Amino acid sequence: MAERIRRARRKAGFSQSALADRVGVQRSAVSNWESASVVLPSLQNLVALAKACGVSFEWLGTGRGRMALEVDLDQIPAADAELVEVRGERDLLALYRDLPQTKRLLVVEVLRVVLGARARPRA
Repeated sequence: MAERIRRARRKAGFSQSALADRVGVQRSAVSNWESASVVLPSLQNLVALAKACGVSFEWLGTGRGRMALEVDLDQIPAADAELVEVRGERDLLALYRDLPQTKRLLVVEVLRVVLGARARPRA
């Protein structure tokens, strides 16, 4: 898997640091995943890696199938279905989804503080 992660990152044109930012992990995590060590990405990080690099999840995880995505999941309405009718909400959601995981948590915390809802996490 280490070699597939390296190939996917290079194909996407990312440095280890840039890929780490997109996935929401430290650069050292990407380095470990690309090395011959036994450290493997979690399922959540593997999905994020595949999406960030634009490669097939199955290929990245198992080596089976084609490397390139045959379908752009962001273009399938059902895969991104939201009950959001207000343009501003859709814009905020799109911006949020582009953030690395660590920054997403910070944005949510800031909003909770601003709204005074710190103790009321939403499902």
